[in-house]
Amino acid sequence: MKVSLLSLVAFVLLLAGSCTTKKDVGITPEPLSYSFGKGSFEWNKDTRIAFDGNKDAQKIMETAFSETTFPVVFGIASDAGNCIRLEVVDSISGVTSPEAYSLHVGKDGVVIKALSDAGLFYGVQSLIQLAEQGEGTVQAVDILDEPRFPYRGIMLDVSRHFRSKDFVKKQIDLLSHYKFNRLHLHLTDAAGWRIAIDKYPRLTEYAAWRKGKTWKEWSNSGANYCEETDPEAQGGYYTKDDIREMVEYARQHCITIIPEIEMPSHSNEVLAAYPELSCTHEPGKQSDFCVGNEKTFEFLEDVLTEVMELFPSEYIHIGGDEASKASWKTCPLCQKRMKEEGLKDVDELQSYLIHRIERFLNDHGRSLLGWDEILQGGLAPNATVMSWRGEQGGIDAALSGHHAIMTPGEYCYFDAYQDAPYSQPEAIGGYLPLNKVYSYNPVPDSLSTDIRKMILGVQANLWAEYIPTDEHMEYMLYPRAIALAEVAWTVPERKSWDSFRERILKIIPELKAKGYNSFDYAKEIGNRKEYDEPVKHLAVGKKVTFNIPYWPNYPANGEKTLNDGLRGGWNYNDKRWLGFADNHRMDVVIDLEKVMKIHSISAEFMQICGPYVFMPSEVIISSSVDGKEYTQLTAIHHQVQKDDSVSFKKFGWDGEADARYVRYQAMADSLYKDGIQFVDEIIVK
Repeated sequence: MKVSLLSLVAFVLLLAGSCTTKKDVGITPEPLSYSFGKGSFEWNKDTRIAFDGNKDAQKIMETAFSETTFPVVFGIASDAGNCIRLEVVDSISGVTSPEAYSLHVGKDGVVIKALSDAGLFYGVQSLIQLAEQGEGTVQAVDILDEPRFPYRGIMLDVSRHFRSKDFVKKQIDLLSHYKFNRLHLHLTDAAGWRIAIDKYPRLTEYAAWRKGKTWKEWSNSGANYCEETDPEAQGGYYTKDDIREMVEYARQHCITIIPEIEMPSHSNEVLAAYPELSCTHEPGKQSDFCVGNEKTFEFLEDVLTEVMELFPSEYIHIGGDEASKASWKTCPLCQKRMKEEGLKDVDELQSYLIHRIERFLNDHGRSLLGWDEILQGGLAPNATVMSWRGEQGGIDAALSGHHAIMTPGEYCYFDAYQDAPYSQPEAIGGYLPLNKVYSYNPVPDSLSTDIRKMILGVQANLWAEYIPTDEHMEYMLYPRAIALAEVAWTVPERKSWDSFRERILKIIPELKAKGYNSFDYAKEIGNRKEYDEPVKHLAVGKKVTFNIPYWPNYPANGEKTLNDGLRGGWNYNDKRWLGFADNHRMDVVIDLEKVMKIHSISAEFMQICGPYVFMPSEVIISSSVDGKEYTQLTAIHHQVQKDDSVSFKKFGWDGEADARYVRYQAMADSLYKDGIQFVDEIIVK
């Protein structure tokens, strides 16, 4: 049989097109599998929703349909069809998660089967999305779906700026639609205590109130608290009835609220109200509880008892992060406790507190959850680690047989800028665009298969120091939370950035129509142009000698960072900015390997004053032909000005010199020696 070359080429192209073109079901998060059928189902005023469940399950199903504009009429299925059937079953072939579901759409009706009420809830959310795409017409399809992770969370900081119960409920509406199942509330911190505790009324009479409408105003004016009755009082708290209402509302949306009560640090507000629980007994002077004081444990157990009465969550989050532990080293009670318990250092003293609180929670049928600092001094036996300082804390926990939840700042801290900082409301710093959130894989490749199961899931954290309003908080949440929803639910092989990007561009107008203040991703500016433009210069790949070590907390690409030809983006978290924390900051020498004529030497620095990142106050650039005798080419003096912006500045020399060795020194301003200095590339031409 003879086939013309032209016909063969056409056939190959047609075959290639049929293999690569895939119709997207358009559901977010992307489901596990689906296949389209023929025909469609019309969701109209005559459609009946059939569900045979108890009163509680019926309420959850009513909630599942509560956000749709299509007719919702529960009734008995008719023989004529036009029915949405909801069924809880014992098993579904191909899935095992209790939150799994199957969804069948045919021209005569819809059948959603699930292993639990939660599974039905999620199946309904998928159906609603399908119906919204077709304005009530749902194409025939079969979907089999289950989540990748059992823990899919968002943390809202309601301490730094208090949020009303109605705001929290509004977020539950949207988060549950995208299949989140945990809402972590950061209820206590220095900026305000946000939950009523009957036994300790000063927590809400005094520790929940401050002078200064915003966290920034309060912090800059001395971080003072005030009485609730003070005319200038700003703040608020949830009554116990508020908590019960939010917990029940969340439960009906298949979301569990996890409360966080900070200890042993971030407790300035508690120790202002009850200074006898600090090491010095001085109001407003301490952030750490006195672990040597037995009254501290009486207080914490009393508080946790009332918290557990309100929150049915298995997990109670106890914080555990960023304790200075400074006073413990000289406190007689802490030192006495260490001696009696045979504790060798203050890290083990913190571990003593964590172990003791865990035993208390376990005795009440609860589990302890804490930030990864709870690993210090030895991890409590049954604790779960929430890893925020990168992934290592989660990895260490998993390797030691503990469950972990990944929430690294690089991918999961939504208080970072989501676009070019100059185009955005003020933030604490950082740069976390939508595509980077979407790219995250919470299970490190380094873990073996049996260890990977210890990673329970992923959570985004929205700290609110620089987020004073409800509108701003929603702006920082969306659409990044929806990207994380797909990270948490969808297996990696089913994810597609191109597909998600297409969907999110349609979702954002829908969010705005529903009253959510989402960032408009369609207008994204993107990263610094320098980030995408590698630079060629004489020093690329040459040996760099560090006369002052770089900061190990931000090692970027290590010794190669300053001359790898790669420029940095909007923030130092992109691993292209090398940090220097020494009081004298930076002193490096680059060996060009031979004497050559050079005409310019420059480096760029960033300044973000919130996280204490500052420009240098003086830069000295020198050259040498032998590495012994150096000639100063320029000395640049710079007046460091503290501001609220993210800024970049190049410090360099232009001229002509013969050199083999280039020395670049950058000194800190005397006022900001406790800060950090970041530089991305020393360019020699």
